[in-house]
Amino acid sequence: MSSISPTLYLAPMQDVTDLTFLRVLSRYGGADVYVTEYFRVHEASRPDPWILRSIDENPTGRPVYAQMIGQDIPALVRTAKQLLEHPVAGIDLNLGCPAPVVCKKEAGGGLLRNLPKIDAILCALREAIPTRFTVKTRIGYHSPDEFDELLALFARHRIDALAIHGRTVTERYQTPVHPDCVARAVTGLACPVIANGNIVDVATALAYHRRTGAAGLMIGRGAIRNPWIFDQIRAAFAGETPAMPPCRQLLDYVRTLYEEIAGDTARFDPLGHVQRMKKTMLFVTQGFDPDFEFQLRRAKTPEAFHGICDRFLDSDRPVPALPPENSRLFCGFSELVRSPA
Repeated sequence: MSSISPTLYLAPMQDVTDLTFLRVLSRYGGADVYVTEYFRVHEASRPDPWILRSIDENPTGRPVYAQMIGQDIPALVRTAKQLLEHPVAGIDLNLGCPAPVVCKKEAGGGLLRNLPKIDAILCALREAIPTRFTVKTRIGYHSPDEFDELLALFARHRIDALAIHGRTVTERYQTPVHPDCVARAVTGLACPVIANGNIVDVATALAYHRRTGAAGLMIGRGAIRNPWIFDQIRAAFAGETPAMPPCRQLLDYVRTLYEEIAGDTARFDPLGHVQRMKKTMLFVTQGFDPDFEFQLRRAKTPEAFHGICDRFLDSDRPVPALPPENSRLFCGFSELVRSPA
């Protein structure tokens, strides 16, 4: 395949896409554009200093957007102006987070139940932000049938790009995406559209792009397991065969991530660090012998953690493909890959 490669974005992932992760990911090719974890915005909030580090110390050499989440308009305007004092490429508004605690506060994806409020927020932020202003959304709260009204709302505002996670809020991560909604946005909006939702390897990236014609692809959880994914996608669009690293290189990545996160912690707690890494490894172990995850869940010390990783990853065999069904990463996407163009 040879085509113009879409712009590749690293999706914002809370407690994942921090300064350390950006530093590590950039060593493996990295994204074209990065988006921070979201800044929680409310009446008394101030920009979180640990998230600001990923902007002020951006190690990637590529643009980084600051993402906000909230529904208090004066606070959102105030925070956007504060964030613009830092070297950001622009400001992004989160309208997609499906976490119940967020939706309960009518923030993130919860705002999709209140389109007049979104309309007011977009008006206020567009007026307050002289640089690039982007939005990340889902296709509705309860049903994809809500998307056309939502799309008309976005068309009324001068946003600079719209990233669309192709599921509703209530679908969370458990269903196939709806590429037809993203495709309608591509043809119906003046701004670039970025397709998001279970792009976990080259096949899913090509399939989503083929079905939507999106100007960009946004990759989240797939980049945790496979830091080479951005370069692999670039190679595929250039008509080249993507490099497929062996397990030993995946082991090097796990070790690098372990060491970088440990070195970025003021007070290093070995046992707490193992627990943090185990959350990351739930994505890495997908497609391997289930005993890999089983053993890691029970690891309590750095020695045990590294010993288990060595047993399963210290070899030259290829990293296994993700399972086509029932995967935390791949869920529902096999239908899209098998669909005709």
